[in-house]
Amino acid sequence: MDDTNRFSPEDVQRILGLTAKQLEHWDRLGLVSLQQGQETRFYDFRDLIGLRTVKQLIEQGVRADRLQRALTALREKLDQAQAPLAELRVLSDGKDVIVERNGARLEPLSGQFVLNFETREIDERVRVFGAPAGASKRNADAWFARALDCESAAGPRSEAIDAYGRALEADPQRIDALLNCGTLYYEDGNLEKASECFERALALDSGNALAHFNLGSVLDETGKLEAARDHLRVAVRLRPDHADAHYNLAFVCEKLKALPEARGHWEAYVRLDPHGPWASYARQRLRTAGMAKSANIRK
Repeated sequence: MDDTNRFSPEDVQRILGLTAKQLEHWDRLGLVSLQQGQETRFYDFRDLIGLRTVKQLIEQGVRADRLQRALTALREKLDQAQAPLAELRVLSDGKDVIVERNGARLEPLSGQFVLNFETREIDERVRVFGAPAGASKRNADAWFARALDCESAAGPRSEAIDAYGRALEADPQRIDALLNCGTLYYEDGNLEKASECFERALALDSGNALAHFNLGSVLDETGKLEAARDHLRVAVRLRPDHADAHYNLAFVCEKLKALPEARGHWEAYVRLDPHGPWASYARQRLRTAGMAKSANIRK
C-alpha cells in the first residue's frame, strides 16, 4: 500500500475532529479498526470514509452498540463487502440502520430486504451519508474528498485549502470543511483566516466543542486572552475528556493569573493523558507554580 494512503490516529483525529478515546472505543466495538503495518498501525482511505460515516450516524442518534451489531450482521450476509461503511450507502432514521447496495435495501440485523413503500417514509426523515441528495452536495463531497487526498499526499497546503474552499462554495454549511480548512490556515500561521473559519463553524453550530477549542487556541496566540478563556471553557464543558483543551486552558489561565483555575486544568490534563507527550511538562507547571495537590500529580 502506498504510504500516501495511510493515516495515523493523530491524522484522523485532526481531519475528522475525533478524539483518541472515540477511536479506541470504536476499535473495541469492531466498527473501524487500525491496520497493522510493518512498523506502525494506520488507517487507509476506506477506513477514513468509514470513520466519518460512523461519526455522522452516531451524531444522528444511532447508538454505537446497535451500529456494531448491524455491521457485524452485515459482514456475515454480504461477504463481498469487506468494508461495508466505505462501500455501501448507509442510512438511518435515528434508530435503525438500513444499508443500500445495488439499489436494494437491507435491514442487516434481520437480513430482510426493505420494500420500497416501507422506505419511502424513512427517506423523508433520513440523512444519507456518502451519497447526499442534490448536485451541490455531491459536488461538496467530491471537493472535500479531494482536499483529504491533498492532505494525505503531503502536497502544498494551498491545494487542500483551495479544495476545502470549493467544497464550502458548494455547501456553505460544511462544518467539517471549515474546521479542516481553519486548521490548515492555523498551521500556515494565517491566524486571521483560521479565526474566520472557526467563527463560521460556531455560527452554524454553537455547541461544537472542537470549534470552540480551535478558536480559543487562535485567540490565545493573538493575545485575546479573556475571549480565549471563554471559548476554551466552553470546549471543556462540552467535552470534559478533551485533554488538549484542558492543557491550553491551563496556559491561558496562568497568563491571566487565575492560578486556582489553571491548577484544576493542569490536573485534569494529567489525569486524562498521564503518559502523553506533555504530561511531564504539566506536572512541572504544577510543581513550579506550587499548585500540585496530590502525589499522583508530583510524579
